[in-house]
Amino acid sequence: MLSENIKKLRMANGLSQVELAKKLGVTKQCVSNWENDNVMPSIDMLVKIANLFKVSTDHILGIDEKKYLEITGLSDDQLAHIQAIINDIAKL
Repeated sequence: MLSENIKKLRMANGLSQVELAKKLGVTKQCVSNWENDNVMPSIDMLVKIANLFKVSTDHILGIDEKKYLEITGLSDDQLAHIQAIINDIAKL
């Protein structure tokens, strides 16, 4: 589950293994090992991955399937618009 989630997040963000490795300060082989379930990232690296993709560590680990949006810095009016869009989409 962890390996699949890292790969899904990487691909959803349009990153190659090399690009993700550079952003995290590791080698491409390290990312490949995570995605192929050969090695697990350290706790510190798991936190870095979560922060990079703006998800919780629980999401990466497959414990929590909830999805979150980073809304820090948005005004109340902007948040109301986003909530209205989410409500409209949820009705479909």
